[in-house]
Amino acid sequence: MQRNSHVRVERVYVERGPCDDIRVLVDRLWPRGLSRARADLDDWCKGVAPSAELRTWYGHDPDRFAEFERRYRRELDDPERADALRYLRELARCRTLTLLTATRKPEISEAAVLADVLNAEQATE
Repeated sequence: MQRNSHVRVERVYVERGPCDDIRVLVDRLWPRGLSRARADLDDWCKGVAPSAELRTWYGHDPDRFAEFERRYRRELDDPERADALRYLRELARCRTLTLLTATRKPEISEAAVLADVLNAEQATE
C-alpha cells in the first residue's frame, strides 16, 4: 500500500490548517489557558507522553534534548507507551498526523521525537 501521509509537529495553540488531517495532543497535561473547543483536536493521547520524572528532569532545556530523546525513546518500550505509539502509527497510516504540544519550542519536545520515530518507520516500509 502506497503511503502519502507523514507526521508533523505543531503547537496546540495554532489553528487547524489545511495539512491537518488528524490532530492529536501528546502532552500528559492539558495546555494552560486553552479550551477544548479552541484546541480543535481529534484526540488526546496522553499515554504516549514521557514520564513525569523525565519531563521534570528535562524542563525543555535545549542542552538536555539529546539525552531526553535517548531516555524517551527507551520509555516508548514501556507497555502503555508502546500501545499508545501503535495507536498513533495506525492514525498516520494513510493520512497526515499532526502531533500537538503546548511547549514553546515544539522542535525540542516529545512530539518531535515521536514524529521522528513515526516518520522513520514509514520511510522503511
